[in-house]
Amino acid sequence: MDKYIIKGGGRLEGVIPVQTAKNSVLPILAATVLTDEEVRVLNVPDITDVRNMVRILTCLGCRAVWEGRDIIIDSSSAEKCEIPRALAHELRSSVFLLGSVVSRFRKAKIAYPGGCDIGLRPVDLHLNGLKRLGVQITESNGYINCACQKLVGNEIMLDCPSVGATENIMLAAVKAEGETVIKNAAREPEIEDLQKFLNSLGARVKGAGTGTIVIEGVKTLSGGVYQPISDRIEAGTFLIAAAMCGGDIELTGTNAENLSSLLHKLRENGCKLRIKNDKIYLRSDRRPVSVKSVETQPYPGFPTDLQAQMTALCCVCAGNSIVTENLFETRFKYVPELRRMGADITVIDRSAFVRGVERLRGAVTVAHDLRGGAALVIAALAAEGDSEVLDICHIDRGYAGFEYKLSSLGAKIKRVSI
Repeated sequence: MDKYIIKGGGRLEGVIPVQTAKNSVLPILAATVLTDEEVRVLNVPDITDVRNMVRILTCLGCRAVWEGRDIIIDSSSAEKCEIPRALAHELRSSVFLLGSVVSRFRKAKIAYPGGCDIGLRPVDLHLNGLKRLGVQITESNGYINCACQKLVGNEIMLDCPSVGATENIMLAAVKAEGETVIKNAAREPEIEDLQKFLNSLGARVKGAGTGTIVIEGVKTLSGGVYQPISDRIEAGTFLIAAAMCGGDIELTGTNAENLSSLLHKLRENGCKLRIKNDKIYLRSDRRPVSVKSVETQPYPGFPTDLQAQMTALCCVCAGNSIVTENLFETRFKYVPELRRMGADITVIDRSAFVRGVERLRGAVTVAHDLRGGAALVIAALAAEGDSEVLDICHIDRGYAGFEYKLSSLGAKIKRVSI
């Protein structure tokens, strides 16, 4: 088990290349089960969630090989349809494999998936969507069992625009008979990326990025080579870190349009931003001012995966802020850890009321989930004195070489084995 030791108080300056999006790579890897031909996914981040997804694919009988930063998946020898309990508990995104595995084998078995403890994330939307395509589902002893004679396209109305359910239904419907229409679909950029990937293999999907996705089933998919989009959450984390610590940074290989809600808030904070092609420049030369209100919403609203980092920033702003979490009910588990550092935060129901302080103090804190852990790291970078962040295995789920990238910006951070 590792921890971070951080000496705070320094500015962040330099250039950071943004990694490929975790939330694109995982469903794309799940989708490789749909074809018997080889697929190469380019520039994949070496993070725990990706490693676990590859282990699951291997357990299904797929051949997975890393070549540098690329992963080559050959699913032609896949023969198993059960996702092991231990791996499902490690990776929330294992649920994506329901759609692709039941499409491939007409049956699938998976334990209820795990991941970060940020509240209830029921899979009912996933299962109801699969039922509409003709899948019979039973649940017993902590497992979800799926079976069907064939998949048949249908109209599916989601009760809420769930990213995971939208992607799972897309994967199941790609090779179903006839046409599937997903209404109230999630609009996140990662949904569009999955559509582009599937279409590059010969699928017929349109409408991703809007509330209605139409899928015309095909019989087979081919192999291919694909570069997923950049990680808007990693990009946002570094931008917030520079705003919080003060600094002058440049992000390369990113898409500012996918971060518009965050960039709007950072301008409110008083940061100076410049965008050119795939680069975002941020300068922060003074104490940031409060943004008054932040509310997480489905895309294009403010992303829940940047809520913790934004709350950390609000802790050192001049003025008061209210941060409201509308998507997950227990995503403020990091707040007591920030209070250890001198933050003035009161949580009532789904809102955190933040009164900005001049400076946070170094402290020993514990990461309880991926994004909350990242928030504790950037808070420690902005604090006076030394800090430790424990249980950084959560951070490793989504950030590749986090400490190395921060060090390249001048941060004083090191990983230590306990």
